[in-house]
Amino acid sequence: MANWQDPQTTGVNAATVGVPRAARDVGLRSYMLSVYNYMASGVLLTGIVAMLFANSSLINLIATVDGAGQVHPTGLFYVALFAPLAVVFVLSFGINRISAATAQLLFWVYATLIGVQMSSLFLVYTGVSIGQTFFAVAAAFLGLSVWGYTTKRDLSGWGSFLLMGVVGIFVALLLNMFMRSPTFNLAISAIGVLVFAGLTAYDTQKLKSIYFAVAGNGEAMAKTAVIGALNLYLDFINMFLFLLRFMGSRR
Repeated sequence: MANWQDPQTTGVNAATVGVPRAARDVGLRSYMLSVYNYMASGVLLTGIVAMLFANSSLINLIATVDGAGQVHPTGLFYVALFAPLAVVFVLSFGINRISAATAQLLFWVYATLIGVQMSSLFLVYTGVSIGQTFFAVAAAFLGLSVWGYTTKRDLSGWGSFLLMGVVGIFVALLLNMFMRSPTFNLAISAIGVLVFAGLTAYDTQKLKSIYFAVAGNGEAMAKTAVIGALNLYLDFINMFLFLLRFMGSRR
């Protein structure tokens, strides 16, 4: 990938040399605002789609509940589960070959597919507990993101550690599919919340570095805004899913 996508990019490009600091700050705020607008709109779209499916007969296309209360995913659920991986792959590795408009469209498609997938949560947890968890995560995300934006501490060293944490969580989830240990499941959830909380602050600070690397390049700014929104969106959604394991009241 190009340098302007490198999480460790910290330099200032030629477009910002000689530009007054006040002007750079205004540009940075505008860039960050566009990222958060994308991210928030994506979360909103996911929520609307999830509720649309959950509160209508469309939910039967995603999952069914048997007489014992067990939820059984349908084929469409697995499409919604794995199709987003293809979208992330295209956005992450093909961003230099697609236009900014295509990147934006793929982001909306991704948020929609996640909404379809997450509609099944309403079959497992009560709507009240889902809402409570959402607002708790929203408050935590806001605080972590503000801290990541304003802190003078260099968080770039967190990257490798947090990446290993994500890989470890994935491996642990696979293992627990066979172990089926409630205690292990809670431990995974706790670690998951902490890892994605850290990623929220890390990704927020990383966006500042990326902005100074692409400032002045309109197309690059538009593309990195989408990628940045996707990263923050993933942080939010994963933190929500792991915290729901603690706060969610099962039906």
